[in-house]
Amino acid sequence: MMAVPKVNVSHSLRGRLLWFLLAAITMAAVAQAMIAYRSALHDADEIFDYHMQQVALSLRSSAPLANAGGTVADPGNDEMVVQVWTPDGIQVFRSLSRAELPQRAVLGFSNVRAKGTTYRVFSVQTSNQTIQIAQDMAVRKRMAGALALRTVGPIALMAPVLMLVVWWVVSGSLAPVSRVRRQVATRQADDLSPVSEADLPDEVKPLVQELNLLFGRVRNAFDAQQHFVADAAHELRSPLAALKLQALSLERAEDEQARSVAVQRLTAGIERATRLVEQLLVLARQEASEVKLEPVQLTDLAKRTLADLAGAAQAREIDLGLQHADEVTVQGKGDALLVMLRNLLDNAIKYTPQGGTVDLSLHDTPQGVQLVVEDSGPGISPEERERVFSRFYRVPGSEAGGSGLGLAIIKAIAERHGATLTLDSSERLGGLKVLVQFPGVKPG
Repeated sequence: MMAVPKVNVSHSLRGRLLWFLLAAITMAAVAQAMIAYRSALHDADEIFDYHMQQVALSLRSSAPLANAGGTVADPGNDEMVVQVWTPDGIQVFRSLSRAELPQRAVLGFSNVRAKGTTYRVFSVQTSNQTIQIAQDMAVRKRMAGALALRTVGPIALMAPVLMLVVWWVVSGSLAPVSRVRRQVATRQADDLSPVSEADLPDEVKPLVQELNLLFGRVRNAFDAQQHFVADAAHELRSPLAALKLQALSLERAEDEQARSVAVQRLTAGIERATRLVEQLLVLARQEASEVKLEPVQLTDLAKRTLADLAGAAQAREIDLGLQHADEVTVQGKGDALLVMLRNLLDNAIKYTPQGGTVDLSLHDTPQGVQLVVEDSGPGISPEERERVFSRFYRVPGSEAGGSGLGLAIIKAIAERHGATLTLDSSERLGGLKVLVQFPGVKPG
């Protein structure tokens, strides 16, 4: 039997909203009841005080009163007690009541405790009599409670309706979140299509947008992996077949000279296959990785690359140098820029005839940093300049060996850095001119 997961309200946005709002409604209703009761009690006090004053004033008489044994009104009624005294302190009237009120009256209003009950007392004195009106405070509280109940009653009836409305509004407002959750939960593992952003609240839409960006990055990584596998399977077939044939030739060699030639060919084939695998890995890594921008001293990278390739240029008697170098800094990734510089200069050295020239220049311009590599080689015709960026494409008739991935790697790195890559003819050296224009440049 499948266990039903227990929902933790403290971690549920819907639960917290409902609990907080329902608690707020309850507290507001209680506060309203207390305010209504105090307001009703205040109003009742004013009304009954005024009533007591009117009763006392209506009992005033200019004629002297004699002690006639008192007059009884409403036997057993403690809600209103009336007492009248002569100036001599003789009680001439007292309503029948169980209340034991003081025989001396305090003029005006006062509160008196009698038999565990508080009475509100009003006393007034004339030339021939003193009148005292007393009322049980419980009467006022009952009336205040009744008035408060009339006020709070509709609120108490509407509170459940208001709670249902809050539940409906909260559930409806969080429905887009549930829809996004269902979209993500029901999709297949290889489905990296964007999640719909339709009708999402402003608080949730940035989260979905970031989720779609993450899906895009994962999709790019998967595409790069698939391209790498496809390219490796396609391009390694021929080198591996050639290695197999060279190994057979080595096995069938009849003398030491034939064996030496076979070993040289086998070694060259292994080097070409190794170089191809390295280029494929570099290209896959550059296409799948995200560039975290940070300041990079491009001039230092250029000098380092020239020093690394000086031996290869010297072996072919090529004049490799730094023709012009401003101290510049670009926003990018140092390792990737180093790979781009190495491929730019390596391609120039490889395709430049022996005894030629390869120059590197760095210019700090108002438009940004310009990286220029020029050589005295055969160059590339205008109709071929777009095609050479394709993977494994090599210019027809080219004598230099290679895998055709160098310019593809250079273009991938330039695009990752927001730079533009342009191929042109070098007016100074007559060969190829490669221009990389970086945006957002800071002078060094």
